[in-house]
Amino acid sequence: MKILLLLFVFSIAGTFQPTKSIEVKIIRSEFIYDTAPFPECHASTLAETEDGILAAWFGGTREKNPDVSIYTSRLSSSKWSIPVLVADGVVDENLRYPTWNPVLFQNKPDQLTLFYKIGPSPQDWWGAYKTSGDAGKTWSEEVKLEDGFLGPIKNKSVFLPNGEVLHPSSFETNKAWTIHVEKSDANLQNWKKIEIANESFNAIQPTVLFHPDGKIQMLSRTREGKVGINYSEDQGETWTDVQGSLLINNNSGVDGVTLKSGYHILLCNPLKKGRNKLSLMGSSDGMIWDELLVLEDQASGEFSYPAIIQAKDDSVHLTYTYNRKKVKYVALQISE
Repeated sequence: MKILLLLFVFSIAGTFQPTKSIEVKIIRSEFIYDTAPFPECHASTLAETEDGILAAWFGGTREKNPDVSIYTSRLSSSKWSIPVLVADGVVDENLRYPTWNPVLFQNKPDQLTLFYKIGPSPQDWWGAYKTSGDAGKTWSEEVKLEDGFLGPIKNKSVFLPNGEVLHPSSFETNKAWTIHVEKSDANLQNWKKIEIANESFNAIQPTVLFHPDGKIQMLSRTREGKVGINYSEDQGETWTDVQGSLLINNNSGVDGVTLKSGYHILLCNPLKKGRNKLSLMGSSDGMIWDELLVLEDQASGEFSYPAIIQAKDDSVHLTYTYNRKKVKYVALQISE
């Protein structure tokens, strides 16, 4: 009996050990701003540009309030710029809606796109975007997406091997949450939507990972206590049903990226409830995950809605909401 008990304890402990040797080094950690013209913020995104790392988020008096707008800041010459308002939900002098969940995406070498949502709530919002030809210094007029399309809902769009752009997206209704994908070309034309079966899970806000055999994986936020998982083997044209992964989910957003080496990393709150712990997880196969780094672990507070990218120099950059008051930025060097 003692032998069996020792084996069981060893097995449990072993699940927390990295399946391969991974070294994670923090090379920079800071708040993007100290003061801002808004009391609350949330839902950051970031992209590498020819003129530094650009971050965006929504800020205002409180999420869902009409004054909530999209702001950007740039890390250039080792300094973050003062936050600038770049998009809002103003219709006319008598009507204004909040904006939501910006997503930055470099769709062409000379064009950066800022996707976002506008509307009174996630049940009633619509998709829009602006483009920039100067790495986010100036932006075009707003373009509304076709009815029924929302663009990337929280996490970054990705290029597929065939040149198409895959936009991970989702709908939230009072009855159910469902993920889907939208596709376009690099010019943001020829949009189409591909439905995904969500029968057992209320899933939203997927993030995309790539596997060497051409398989595409998505991981999603759910209401069911686990990160949702599903796959495509035909360039995102068809998808398996959403199933539960081995990762705990607290009904909060996740984001991941497949590194150039093929190794997968994911930011999430590894808690059943609360958003007071935020961790970087790593996986060789997208199924078994190891905790590589604990970014936040406090008795209370909110550290949530992360965004993560890998830069051309292989460094990894991430942002997340810090108590709804600030946006935290961290740069990492990950070695295998």
